[in-house]
Amino acid sequence: MKVTVTVDDVLANAHLPEAKPDGSGVGVNYVDQLLKPFRLTLADGRKMQLKRRGLKLTLTVGDQQGEAILRRLDHGPDVKVIFKKALEAAAAGLSATVAFEPGAIVLDLPEA
Repeated sequence: MKVTVTVDDVLANAHLPEAKPDGSGVGVNYVDQLLKPFRLTLADGRKMQLKRRGLKLTLTVGDQQGEAILRRLDHGPDVKVIFKKALEAAAAGLSATVAFEPGAIVLDLPEA
């Protein structure tokens, strides 16, 4: 099942560390802006959500979870790459894949 999450790139880019420093080194303000549109109900009735607690991202679809850490040393210093790699790792925990397009993030989720 393909799910497209619309992302406002202009709003998210306004929260990059260059524009709005956060001191985290991984751009938590930027990540928080990208998390907001991930809270939705899928066509099959499952709820999808992406949350951040500290540096850990948790992608939840129905009763399954995938987790990842925002890793600056492995994927930095670009906070966009750090987020992309963490989301890909969290999705891999659900056996899902992620594609990044301008203005959207497309998740290919396994069927329930």
